[in-house]
Amino acid sequence: MNIEQFRDFCLSLHGTQERFPFDDTTLVFEVNRKMFAMIALDYTEFANLKCDPDRAVELRERYSGIRPGWHMNKRHWNSVYLDSDVPDELIYELIRHSRSCVIAGLPKNIRHLYDKE
Repeated sequence: MNIEQFRDFCLSLHGTQERFPFDDTTLVFEVNRKMFAMIALDYTEFANLKCDPDRAVELRERYSGIRPGWHMNKRHWNSVYLDSDVPDELIYELIRHSRSCVIAGLPKNIRHLYDKE
């Protein structure tokens, strides 16, 4: 998977916005201003994705291309290497999972606005 495929898929998910809240090279994808994916444009080998903590551990044990989130809370974030032993279909599923984790944390009265695919 390349960065264009990654970006296109993130933006295809209902209600997703992209922005650069930290600097000019760190692209963030979010719903309701809550980040679910992040990738550095000057270092596109991996993206950070939110993940259920138990699942994060399982994924790290199974794939060498999934590691604790670089510069993130290592319990809740994984760095997923885009050109590794992680299949593209799993990366797409992990992007959806990350987004779902963020939506689950939104206030109940606005969750329905983003809970569409």
